[in-house]
Amino acid sequence: MQGSAALVFALIAATATLVALGFVLRPLWRARPRSAAALLAGFSVLAAVLYHLVGTPVALDAAMVERPDTLEEAVAQLERKRDEFPDHEGWVMLATAYGRLGKAAQARDAWREALKRAPDNADVLAAAAEARAQADAQRGFDAEAVGYLQRALKADPRHQRARFFLGIALRQQGKPAEAARTWEPLLAEIDAGNAVTLRAEIDAARIDAGLPALPDAPPPAAAGALTVQVALDPDFAARVRLRGDATVFVIARAPDGPPMPVAVEKHTVADLPLRITLDDADGPMPTAKLSALREVEVIARISASGNPMRQDGDLESKPVRVALPANAPIELTLGAQ
Repeated sequence: MQGSAALVFALIAATATLVALGFVLRPLWRARPRSAAALLAGFSVLAAVLYHLVGTPVALDAAMVERPDTLEEAVAQLERKRDEFPDHEGWVMLATAYGRLGKAAQARDAWREALKRAPDNADVLAAAAEARAQADAQRGFDAEAVGYLQRALKADPRHQRARFFLGIALRQQGKPAEAARTWEPLLAEIDAGNAVTLRAEIDAARIDAGLPALPDAPPPAAAGALTVQVALDPDFAARVRLRGDATVFVIARAPDGPPMPVAVEKHTVADLPLRITLDDADGPMPTAKLSALREVEVIARISASGNPMRQDGDLESKPVRVALPANAPIELTLGAQ
């Protein structure tokens, strides 16, 4: 049993070496550094983790393990040992290798097996949806693939590949307005080069839907300023009817300090979703400046009374604590669980 387990370990480790770079640099998004770093780290520790689970030093004797020299050999050996995979990672390796070899149907089926073992993993869900589209003669995202993407975004609302693919699926379904809305949050997340390309796709979708193209992108925020994006949780918005003229405050304040804002802007529910910049000009007190802080806490609040100080019945987003200067927009969601 030890020899068999060691062989599975060695095959998965070898396959990881052959396909890791291709998997991490899979098409479309080079703009998700944290996810990429997590995948690279995962591949780096995969061998150690599997060794801890199933291996022994004796069982890993080189004489006991047939080491594959090519991706095809690794796949063939993994196929013979796939019933012994200890978790979803072996299926991820096999599915990724199938994709690299152009075996779209086998990749689709292997991703489905990975999903059985990791049903809430956003990366696996997005990859499984992509594999279904690649296996389709028309490269279409079917209902099952769309369901995977929706589940991925529920697990990780900032998952870029899932959001991008869902926009493509909506475009394929003849829903250009929904596709544009799905893609638009990505503009604040991806690099400038990809943003130009995506912005053109969004504008085309909006025009097809009878909507105007997006306005020109706002200039970069000044030093010491915060860019904040505020939106309503879709499930909450569907359950609760809010007055369009209800007041929305976007507030930055000192962490662990008094509740008085150092910067605040007032908007309405009808303005949501919105993107604003908080800076010293938004400070209610000249002696307390946003630019003077090294760290701030940012929240959004729907106020029934119109009072910026919290009252019973107000709805607040989850506070976000951020170090200054902030290099990325701060996302706040009202009504999220």
